[in-house]
Amino acid sequence: MEIKYFMPRWGNEHLPLPDFFKKIKDSGYHGVEMSIPYNEEYADKLKDLLGKNNLLLIAQQNIPFANESIEKYIEQLQRHLIYLASFNPLFINSHTGKDYFSFEDNCRIIKAAEIISANTGVNVYHETHRGRCLYSAPMAKLYFDELPELKISADFSHWCCVSESLLEGQDDLMYEAIKRTKYIHARVGYSQGPQVNHPFAPENNEALDKHLFWWQKIIDHQKMLGTKIFPLATEFGPKPYLQTLPFTNREVADLFQINLGMKSYLINRLNI
Repeated sequence: MEIKYFMPRWGNEHLPLPDFFKKIKDSGYHGVEMSIPYNEEYADKLKDLLGKNNLLLIAQQNIPFANESIEKYIEQLQRHLIYLASFNPLFINSHTGKDYFSFEDNCRIIKAAEIISANTGVNVYHETHRGRCLYSAPMAKLYFDELPELKISADFSHWCCVSESLLEGQDDLMYEAIKRTKYIHARVGYSQGPQVNHPFAPENNEALDKHLFWWQKIIDHQKMLGTKIFPLATEFGPKPYLQTLPFTNREVADLFQINLGMKSYLINRLNI
């Protein structure tokens, strides 16, 4: 099996797209994960640059939080998914639903997304993210039971933060999530936040080892299924995800180098 490595646009917005794409291509990445604004000129430029740099695209669906009805949310989501599918991405990574919507309404939202996926031929994977429907392992299990075909983007760092633990006592829940994972966000969370200050600092060894354990289990499951190519993003993010020093607001580490270091680490540590 081959791992395809992706770099998020998130945290790199200060770089013009041509410079950013060249930088990640030169750094050994296979593609980019990014949100795409409704802008025809930008869209044409993006498609051209992806082709010129031979980069794959994972489209990010991340509707901003707003005080809207469930019907308005579904309408907005479906319109956005159709737009993202027009870029022919490898798939769409979706921040789906809201943690304060009812279980029944979030199920309606997931089913609405799957209709767009079926109509466009572009897979939609639902990210395990705080504030969304899959904000914790126990809650995700309810959706797994109700929607057996639900596929996820695994960002278990969020679940650590919500649980205030490295998910001790939740092995059965994690196994259910691992079986449904089609994409990994390789960011290391801990009991008090979704991102450690630096994944290779010795004080974070326990958290790093735990996440590596989960990621390897995902890879092992995909190998068992006969998967040939599996996508993974090194997804450490900018401040306030990346901690800062008081008063100066200076970031405690270089974000791009953290992500690049994580890619090198996984190339050497994942058994594929």
